Amino acid sequence: MIHIERSSEIAATPAEIWEVLADFGALASWVPMIQHTCPLSDQTEGVGTVRRVQVQRQTLVETVTVWSPPDTLTYTIEGLPSIAGVPVTTWRLIADGPNTRVTVSTDLDTGRNPIRRLVGRKVLDRLGLAAEFMLAGLAARVAPGASS
Repeated sequence: MIHIERSSEIAATPAEIWEVLADFGALASWVPMIQHTCPLSDQTEGVGTVRRVQVQRQTLVETVTVWSPPDTLTYTIEGLPSIAGVPVTTWRLIADGPNTRVTVSTDLDTGRNPIRRLVGRKVLDRLGLAAEFMLAGLAARVAPGASS
């Protein structure tokens, strides 16, 4: 198992941040690097909710596996090359006074295959960069004008 994690302090309450995260199909509206997102399920919240995410030529399908308002959202990411496996991303929100500590972590089970571990590390490097963009976009959405 390999792991990446990015965190940011955002000037908003967990409930305010959860409201943005819970609009699962609207990711592209607050993350500039994402060209398009849309729901793929009739379900719009909770475990089993699915969205399509378009990042340049890469199409991903993300399925919610943990939905625990207002502090934890976890989803799988499918659509990467099969050797990369299926990353699992978790958002955690922890109140810190008037702010919220937001942590985005991604885990990837690469097994013992050295090539899969190498590919997995490259995938997690890209997902770590994506997490930084998502945290910045989230902060701009919920606390415009505030620095994080």
